[in-house]
This record gives sequence, structure tokens and C-alpha cells, in this order.
Amino acid sequence: MINHSSYRSLLKWSSIIYFNVFLSISIVFPCISVYSQSDSLRQYLVIAAKNNPAVLQKFYEYKAALQKVPQVGGLPEPELTVGVFIQPMELVEGNEVADLRLMQMFPWFGTLRAAKDEMSLMARAKFESFRDAQLQVFFEVKRTWFELQKIQKDIQLSEQNIEILHTIERLSLIKFKAPPATGNSSVPSGVQVLTGSSQNNSDTQGMQGMGGNSGNQGITNSNHASSGMQSNSMGSTAGGSGLADLYRIQIEISDLENNIESLKSQLRTTTARFNSYLNRPSLSPVYLPDDLLPDSIGSSLQSVNDSMLTRNPMLGMLTYEQQSLEARKKMVTRMGYPMMGLGVDYSIISKSAMSTSSMNGKDMIMPMATLTLPIYRKKYNAMKSETEFLKTANKENYKATANSLHADYYEAIQLFQDAQRRMKLYDSQSKLTKKTLDIMLKSFSTASSSLTDVLRVRQQTLDYDFKQTDAIADYNSAIAWMQRLTAYSSIQ
Repeated sequence: MINHSSYRSLLKWSSIIYFNVFLSISIVFPCISVYSQSDSLRQYLVIAAKNNPAVLQKFYEYKAALQKVPQVGGLPEPELTVGVFIQPMELVEGNEVADLRLMQMFPWFGTLRAAKDEMSLMARAKFESFRDAQLQVFFEVKRTWFELQKIQKDIQLSEQNIEILHTIERLSLIKFKAPPATGNSSVPSGVQVLTGSSQNNSDTQGMQGMGGNSGNQGITNSNHASSGMQSNSMGSTAGGSGLADLYRIQIEISDLENNIESLKSQLRTTTARFNSYLNRPSLSPVYLPDDLLPDSIGSSLQSVNDSMLTRNPMLGMLTYEQQSLEARKKMVTRMGYPMMGLGVDYSIISKSAMSTSSMNGKDMIMPMATLTLPIYRKKYNAMKSETEFLKTANKENYKATANSLHADYYEAIQLFQDAQRRMKLYDSQSKLTKKTLDIMLKSFSTASSSLTDVLRVRQQTLDYDFKQTDAIADYNSAIAWMQRLTAYSSIQ
């Protein structure tokens, strides 16, 4: 039951909250313009709490709801009736000139108190709605902040991989310009075979004469020609392969440069969305830390219990609405009782020349009392039934909201654990692929590894770096979601 003193305490309590929140914001906010280069997520949350239109809308709705308490807690307006006689009415004691009547109605005992309780509890429900809007904006700001960090990290990784590709390109260019290694073992071998054969068969050479020598010379020239053709073919193949390697590297660089431009465009779009939560111009700069690091989480957030989720403002709002409906039921019940009225009737009487009464010319005062008779019960019964239906609907809404919060929390826990596993996996995979890439680059410089193997390992390294960045962003977003569900505020 909320009495008049409880209402005063409610007003004092809300004023203190309003003063403390906005005083802390006013103290922190001037520092932001001075130290803009060191903006942190906490400072952006403070700006969002102060400037976000959705949050301000809910706050002023709460302030407006507080003003309904004195409206329903006041008595009905008194009624003043004035009657003037065009011709004075003749009475025994004189002539009645005018009649004044003042009446004040009083509802049944406890009706106004129940009405004030209802509006006070509805105001508290509005405050919980304000808190929920604030927490939702905080969650959106955090999630967008982590998305900005992820995009920035992806740009950095892409630029680093372009530098790696330039290194591979320089190595390929060196290999392409280097003269190919030539071997002449086939030709001397052929010559020695022919010479040995002629020395061991001198008699045959003599019998063959010039015809035999000409045949052997033709065989020797044919061997030299085929050896030269083979050497030229190997040289052209090596040169063509080196030029193709350079083209492949340039294609990879162009793809990464295009990806960087796409990421920068995405960064501008996400920055505009981030500034919209802060109610700032879309092109306002957002200063991000140099690296994306995993956020910290308390051990209590990983254990689900009913007492934790009851801190959620949505459940608090429904609880206060249920209590306000209880107060409304009491008010409707008392509205079905009679209303009492107290008043006074004042008659203005002038003296009459024909009257000899001692009361001649004296005004008359008559106290009055009135009582309403609420005999038409249908409307009161309908109001009671309406309240009961609203209470039942509110209870079902509470159950549905609680079930949804539990399901969302388990989903947030699952996302948190999944991101945690992926962070560990991709961190290990990234380290291994980077070591492998270093070894492959050294082998490639000595022509022990092919360009295809180097590019494949480089792409694996880039993919694992991207996946690790995504895992960290998902990890931090899962923590922000759990904080949102458990009504944890980063600026409290």
C-alpha cells in the first residue's frame, strides 16, 4: 500500500536518481571534448545515456506518469451554484433576492488512496521501461563498437597481407630475372661415344672412307641440334612460369585492395549507425583502440538463476503493472460505494416593509449533506471484470517474458562458449600457419617451394586471422548480451 508519504518518497527517490545520473553525465561529458583522442566505450555509453532520443522519450514518459499521481489523488472540484431572482420572492421574514449553494463531494474511504497507489505503481513501471530502453541502447552501442573494431582489425590484417604479397612478389621477381642454370653434359657425352667408337674400329673406318665419316658427322650435328632445342625449351618454360607467378601475385594483391575498400565502406556505414545511437552527426569521428581484445566476464554471469533475471527491467515493469492492477481493483470496488457530499446553502434576504418579524431581512444559512446511490451495478461489475482479465493477461505476459529471457540467456551462454572455443582454436591455428608461412617463404627464396604452396598457406593464415577476429567480436558481443539480460550497466 502506497500512502501519501510513500508518494513523497517516490518523488524524492526519482529526483535523486535523475540528479545523480545526469550530474555524473555532466561531469564526465565535458572531459570528452578535451580528451577526444582517448575516447573509450564507457564515455560513448555516457553520451548515449544523455543524448539518445529513445532513452529520453522513455524518461520523459516516466516523468509524465509521475504527474498523474496528484491528479487522481485530489478531491472532485467543489460545485458552486448561484441563483438570482429577477423579482424578489416574498417570504414571511422578507424578500429573497438570491441563493448561493456550495457543495463538496467525497469519494468512499480509501478510493483516492487506491487511485494514487495505482498511478504511483504505473509510474514505477514507466521507470522500468526507461531502464530497459537504456540497457537496450547500451547493448546496441557495445555491439556496434565491437563490430567497428572487427572491421578495423580486418583492414589491418588485409594491409599486412598485402605487404607479405609484395615480399613474395620481390622474391619471384628475383627468381624471374636470375639466369637459368645450363648443363652441357649431353653433348660431350655424345662426342666421346663417337670418338671411342672410331678409335676401336679403325679398320672399319678405313673401309668406309668418306661415306662413313659423313654419316657419323651427320649424327653428331643432329645430337647438338636436339640438345640446343631442349635447352631453349627449358629456358622459355622457366621464364613463362616466373611471369605467370608475378601475374598471380598481382591478382591476389588486387583482390585484397578491393576487399580493403569494401571494408572501409562498411566501416563508414557502421560508424554512421554508431553515431545515430549517440544522436551525433553521421560523419562524427569514432576513436577506436589499436587492437581488438577479449572483454572480461564475471563468473556469476555464467550461472543462470531466477533471482538474477528478476533484475531485468521488463520483469520489473510487469511486476509493478500487476501491483497497480491490484490497487485498481480496490479503487473500482470502492467506486461502487456511495459518495458523500457536504455543503452549505446561503440565501440573501432583503427587508420587507410588510413584515414585523424579528427575522426580517436576515440572511439564511442552511448546511447540506448529499449521498449518491450507485444502484446501477453493471458498469461497476464490468470494471471489476476488466481488471481481473488484465491481471490474468499480465501474469501470462510475465511468464512468457521470463521464459523468453531464460531462452535468450542460454543462447547467449552458448554463443559465449562457442566464441571462446573458436578463439582458442583459431589462435592456435593462426600461430601454426604463420610459422608454416615463414618456412615456406624461406624455401621459396631458395626455389625449394612452389608459389602455389606459398599462396595457399598465406591464404590460410589470413582466413584464420579473420576468423579469430570474428570470434573475439562474437565473444565480446555475447558478454554484452548477457549483461543486457541481467540488467548490468557499464556506467553505474
